[in-house]
Amino acid sequence: MSDEIITTEETEGSSNFIHTFIEEDVAPGGRFEGKKVHTRFPPEPNGYLHIGHAKAICIDFGTAEKFNGICNLRMDDTNPTKEDTEYVDAIQEDIKWLGFTWDDRFYYASDYFPKMYEFATKLIREGLAYVCELTPDQMRENRGDLSHPAVSPYRDRPVEESLALFERMKNGEFEDGKMTLRAKIDLASGNFNMRDPVIYRINHMSHHRTGETWCIYPMYDFAHPIEDALEGITHSLCSLEFEDHRPLYDWVINHIDLPAKPRQIEFARLGINNTVMSKRKLRQLVENSYVSGWDDPRMPTLCGLRRRGYTPASIRNFCDRIGVAKVNSTVEYSFLEHCLREDLNHNAQRTMAVLNPVKLILTNYPENQTEEFEVENNPERPEDGTRTVSFSRELWIEEDDFMEEPVKGYFRLFPGNEVRLKTTYIVRCTGCKKDENGKVVEVYAEYDPLTRGGNTPDGRKIKGTIHWADAKTAIDAEVRLYDSLFTVPDPEAGDFLEELNPDSLKVLSGCKVEPVLASENSQSFQFMRQGYFCQDNRDSTPEHLVFNRSVSLKDSFKKK
Repeated sequence: MSDEIITTEETEGSSNFIHTFIEEDVAPGGRFEGKKVHTRFPPEPNGYLHIGHAKAICIDFGTAEKFNGICNLRMDDTNPTKEDTEYVDAIQEDIKWLGFTWDDRFYYASDYFPKMYEFATKLIREGLAYVCELTPDQMRENRGDLSHPAVSPYRDRPVEESLALFERMKNGEFEDGKMTLRAKIDLASGNFNMRDPVIYRINHMSHHRTGETWCIYPMYDFAHPIEDALEGITHSLCSLEFEDHRPLYDWVINHIDLPAKPRQIEFARLGINNTVMSKRKLRQLVENSYVSGWDDPRMPTLCGLRRRGYTPASIRNFCDRIGVAKVNSTVEYSFLEHCLREDLNHNAQRTMAVLNPVKLILTNYPENQTEEFEVENNPERPEDGTRTVSFSRELWIEEDDFMEEPVKGYFRLFPGNEVRLKTTYIVRCTGCKKDENGKVVEVYAEYDPLTRGGNTPDGRKIKGTIHWADAKTAIDAEVRLYDSLFTVPDPEAGDFLEELNPDSLKVLSGCKVEPVLASENSQSFQFMRQGYFCQDNRDSTPEHLVFNRSVSLKDSFKKK
């Protein structure tokens, strides 16, 4: 199936086919009549969760919530190669941050290793599994095609011989890759997943929970249905790549004596342009220091998005609005930004921050005078009240809010022009001072004391309003401006490392911000005229404030 670009008009209000299936299953006469809907989210702890996992989390936990059911969290730790307790802890933190809980229903696939070994041994005894000595390369060479069946010279190995070899595999007598255990299904099946798939392989690597206890590990296609059935899962919701694996899922369920028979339902996974979501590629970015870590704000990981200032509400809203489909889709990254912007526009406190400061001196303002002004915290939420800001003779303004020789349509400060300083006074620019290199270091203006609050008693028109920071009370901060990590919409189409954006991070030092920003580090803020920002949750300290731009003010997402 080819990818398509998804927009809100295509997804908002669309039906959820998973819910339709479940409604049929729990209805009178249905497959799960009278049973509580029970789902699970089974991540492999070999990396950090990303925005694609957020969709699966919302589907798994959200479906359970919709039907007043329950959802398990299970670590799919059947492959010790890259798994670690670091990832286990991070996964739990991310899911809780999104607002979902699992109470005491937290499991590991490794909890079931003894049971899985027992089930595999029983399949051998029943003539439904055998030990195969083909190497991975030989297995690929002998897998056949649509006109020719697969071949294994070990398929008719006597049961007792396979039992003995399987036990020796468990006891560590063979090196990695020497033998596998394969299910005996159908070497001529048109579904290659059913051509006697491997269900156990040898891996002499310490496991993050079981240590050296096991050196054979079950394959996911064998372990997954067993785990679901042992936990009483009714609906096993999977991404679309498992659709062709469903016959194997059902085969395992039907050929092992299990307490339940879950139903697997597949949905399309999430793709977003201008990023990569392969764990292997994300790990490569981290391990080769192309980014600062899994939580780098340019990463699509949930911890990276959280550090950048994304909110749980914005991500859940994004997942809800893109819908649940059976067709692969690519969503515009700008829509994710759109959902964040909607949330922050309503909830973020407004403050003033000057990112590229230049001094503004009001030459006719009393040198030792300081005034205070009440400024609303959020015009969208009057209940958030106001705050007090100080105002004095020397202020900080943005460099680009002054132009000695203005271009057409420029309405900010230039000699002879008037602007409104947000909330305070109207000022008229009288000139500037430059250094020996011709750089403007001070801008001069006169304030009109009759315009306190920004009003014009004589009704004159003021076209420009600019923000500022009081030089007496403003504090220094570092501001990090983020852009897309990649320069092309589909970096996975080629060598994604060749498409890295060298301008994905710009660091500004010596920025001037309101003092309130030093004390409220848990909030997102709208820096007036600049965008939405939050304190960096790793590097920011009271002595060295660091702010990340979450998203710009301008919304580039367009409905199609």
